[in-house]
Amino acid sequence: VRLVESGGGLVQAGGSLRLSCAASIASGPPFITYNMAWFRQAPGKEREFVGRIYWSGGNTYYADSVKGRFTISRDNAKSTVYLQMNSLKPEDTAVYFCAASQTLGIDSSRYAYWGRGTQVTVSS
Repeated sequence: VRLVESGGGLVQAGGSLRLSCAASIASGPPFITYNMAWFRQAPGKEREFVGRIYWSGGNTYYADSVKGRFTISRDNAKSTVYLQMNSLKPEDTAVYFCAASQTLGIDSSRYAYWGRGTQVTVSS
């Protein structure tokens, strides 16, 4: 499973960005069988959970720090998961990673496949 994030950039506080994560699967279970998540890592900090969406797209869960501002969605036909980020704050500045898992949970150890990340910078 190969994951490639895009859509990061520089935005002012209060602005919005939409991240995308495109999956390529050469063999094995199809994209629709994977639960997907977004994590982020700020400089000098540990990687933290942002949100996740189940394979069906019908169940999402978010970290308290982003709840009400960020929305995860997926398009299984396009093998892509999205992270819509609104009302961005300077503390949202981080490298954002998408990850795939065939198990459930929010711990990063449950996710076997990771993208390389995309930088999001929010200026004050």
